[in-house]
Order: sequence, then C-alpha cells, then structure tokens
Amino acid sequence: MRRIWRGSATAALALLAAVPFGTSAGDSQRGKQLYESRCIACHSIDENRVGPAHKGVFGRRAGQAEGYDYSPAVKASRLVWNQKNLNRWLANPGKVIPGTKMGYSVSEAKDRADLIEYLKTESRG
Repeated sequence: MRRIWRGSATAALALLAAVPFGTSAGDSQRGKQLYESRCIACHSIDENRVGPAHKGVFGRRAGQAEGYDYSPAVKASRLVWNQKNLNRWLANPGKVIPGTKMGYSVSEAKDRADLIEYLKTESRG
C-alpha cells in the first residue's frame, strides 16, 4: 500500500513540476470563440480599430503596434506582452497600466488562459 501511495505522490509532484506555477494551458479554439464574441467590437487580429491590432502581440512591447494611437500611459510603459503580463492585463488593465484607454476586463482565469492561447497562435509566423 505504501508503494502505491509513494508512486502516486511522486507522479503528482512530477506533473506539478512540469507546469509553470500560476499558468495553465489554454484552449486556442475556445479562445478564438471568446475573442470573436468579446474582443472583436474593439480589436482585430490584423487591423487597428478602437483598440490596436493583435497580430504579433507576443514579445511586442506595449504601445508599439504600428499606426495605433495609444494613451500616453501605454506609450510610456516598458511592459512586454508575454503570458504573465497578458494575464494580469486582461484581469485588470487599469491596475497594470493606470491611464490606459482599455476599460474591459476578463474576470475568469480560464477565459483569460484561452484568449491568451489564441493570441499566441495568432502571433506565430
């Protein structure tokens, strides 16, 4: 009985070690659906609208999408868009960069993870 428990505990610890703390893999297909239902009114992958285009957002410094008129606060920020920063941003944009024009937030962690995964797929290539 002890061997089974030790083996199970070891396997569980190995799985936990393989996933970075505070992150979860999102579902890009669900993220696309969320993007099309929640984000598309202001954003597009390829074009600036009320909000900036999202193509290539991963690894890009905030306030740097060509042709978009960012708020002075976002332009002055030194934030680089990655998993952690996008998660924080989507949860509370005004807390991450006070003075931003972005007034929409995504309260559910699963929804944020799915949206971020979708944005990752749209940033490749």
